[in-house]
Amino acid sequence: MKRYNLLIVLLLLVFNITTAQKKGSPAADFSAVREAKTKIENTIPLAIKHLKEISDKENDPNIFANGKTAIGKEYGKIDLEWKLYRGNMNNCILNNSSKKAKKCMEYHNKMFVGTMINYNNYITNLTRKNGYLGVEGDTKFDFKPAEIGTKLSESYFNALDAAGRMKGAQRTEFVTQTMADDYKLAPYNDLAAQQ
Repeated sequence: MKRYNLLIVLLLLVFNITTAQKKGSPAADFSAVREAKTKIENTIPLAIKHLKEISDKENDPNIFANGKTAIGKEYGKIDLEWKLYRGNMNNCILNNSSKKAKKCMEYHNKMFVGTMINYNNYITNLTRKNGYLGVEGDTKFDFKPAEIGTKLSESYFNALDAAGRMKGAQRTEFVTQTMADDYKLAPYNDLAAQQ
């Protein structure tokens, strides 16, 4: 009889893990988090390339040097906010009831979207035609803060649902996986060197 009980417990455990993480069920993965990271990182080589072209055209190396430093500062701000955002979203899920967690996540998502809008405005103004550097030609970025924010919100809300079906360490491990090195933004100098 004990063997059957153990088998039932094991089957229930496997079922809980697979339903929490299978494709098509909530929180199958955190692909939206990884996608947001990539979109933020992809802005840097494009902006640096743009600055280089203007600097060469104007024959003024200061445009490149000063612009590169300025973009680095803006990237540093979004890098810090990205880390805080992921940590806050995880804390919302792990430390609150479902209702409070949703309000907590909505607040932090709204704050991060605001940060992304500020960053987007900065790089857009720096690189658009007739921007403050008098550029000829636009640099197009695949960076839409509202769209990214919506996808992130959906991902974390799905994670809340999935985490609700998990217990203890499994729940914590699942939710906090977005704090791993794979989800950190790449260092600015590494991205700037790509151009």
